[in-house]
Amino acid sequence: MDQKPIGVFDSGLGGLTTVRELMRLLPGEDIVYFGDTGRVPYGSRSKETIRKYARQDVAFLRTFDLKAIVIACGTVSTTALDLLAAENPIPVMGVVEPAARAAARATRSDAIGLIGTQATIRSGAYERYISALHPGARILSKACPLFVPLVENGRFHRGDIVIETVVEEYLSPMKEAGVDTLVLGCTHYPLLEEVISAYMGPDVTLINAGAEGAREVARKLEAQDALAQREQGSSRYFVSDSVEDFARLASIFLRQDVTGEVAQVDIGQF
Repeated sequence: MDQKPIGVFDSGLGGLTTVRELMRLLPGEDIVYFGDTGRVPYGSRSKETIRKYARQDVAFLRTFDLKAIVIACGTVSTTALDLLAAENPIPVMGVVEPAARAAARATRSDAIGLIGTQATIRSGAYERYISALHPGARILSKACPLFVPLVENGRFHRGDIVIETVVEEYLSPMKEAGVDTLVLGCTHYPLLEEVISAYMGPDVTLINAGAEGAREVARKLEAQDALAQREQGSSRYFVSDSVEDFARLASIFLRQDVTGEVAQVDIGQF
């Protein structure tokens, strides 16, 4: 039993896909979330900048007495997980390996699509994990740099001509190649799940990296007997930019009002 909270961070709104699944699986856990909304997106940054930002994000979260930190960001998971895990005395977990395992299990035809930020695709991390687990897999990768800013601006609903046009432009090669599994390799992308699913069709399995990461966290905490023993946990949210914009979009996505639970932090101090 461990009553300490779980820390979760992302470059912005996308990590809420992990938070939502954690809330569903582990309703008794307290969660502290940080979204670096003032510096989003991370995916177009250099490796050195991503690591600098990630260290600051973790340093802020470590001001709380946490039992674990979840990197709810595909870019940081592919670029800085090993570094952060080595530098911190509590477990630090990412989303890439759990999502890769889910994709390797799900594919029926060995044709797997992968979409992510520029930094994630450049790292080749997903491809290495999937290939190790499923050597016969054919992986078609695509960077989708417009997805994160569109999601951060609330453009993630079906019927929005802008996001539907961008989805078609990015994913038409995946559809033409006949992939049967598509890894949403950035935690922002599951907010586009309805739009992506409608375009790709019902025969394509979508792998939600944020949710898979949350399931891995639940498994590990349970195995370590580190789950909290309370009926209902609480959540606190911190951002590096507008509180109002984040609270509005987070309330829509989490289907609960988080107004009043969001605070701004000067992440440059960490």
